[in-house]
Amino acid sequence: MKNAIVLCSGGLDSVVTAHYVKKKLNYEYIKIVFFNYNQKSLASERACSKKCANDISAEFIEVDLKWLGNITNSLDNKPKKVTRKELKDSSKESERLYVPCRNIVFLVYSLALAESLYIKKKEKYDLFTGFKNEGKEYYPDTTPAFIEQMNKLSRIGCYKNFKIIAPLIKKDKEEIVKIGEKLKINFKETFSCHRSIRGKHCGYCLACRLRQEGFYWADVKDPTDYKENMKDFRLAN
Repeated sequence: MKNAIVLCSGGLDSVVTAHYVKKKLNYEYIKIVFFNYNQKSLASERACSKKCANDISAEFIEVDLKWLGNITNSLDNKPKKVTRKELKDSSKESERLYVPCRNIVFLVYSLALAESLYIKKKEKYDLFTGFKNEGKEYYPDTTPAFIEQMNKLSRIGCYKNFKIIAPLIKKDKEEIVKIGEKLKINFKETFSCHRSIRGKHCGYCLACRLRQEGFYWADVKDPTDYKENMKDFRLAN
């Protein structure tokens, strides 16, 4: 019997990860952990994360981390309209949207949950995240080196060795879209937007642009409801 804790924001990558853990890695008991840090897309992300938990018969757990949102300026930064040309070097926009130590905090909370379950019930859980390869503009807390170091922390700082696994970390967005399609995921029930306009993807922030590119290169129809449908996006220089 295999148990998993999956960090799930409701975004495309983390939802695909959750379904992958259930359907391909055959974990029987899964807890979906969602973090509320007052992100702009909170309501939409929460709804998609809950839907994911329901679809794979997992328990949904929400963790209140509003403090994290209160100490960062990045949530106040209005996402800019990103052109396709700017996707070649999105480092400046990534820096503006970066929430300091977010994934470190998320994983430490998840490790605490895993350890408490082991102490109380002798149930051992593996931890899964939807981190992926973002190329040279990656965030510092989404890399294979970061995962390796967090696993070292787990080994020396916990009673049990709880493994932290990022099964899609070396995949590009289009590969993740293809995996999701094979897993029969309803992509309309995932949410990636940094901004969120009345519950819709804005259509032009960095996350929306990367989402659009993923569907385009995967040759999979994008079912996303964008507030601004930038039809000339794929033709832009």
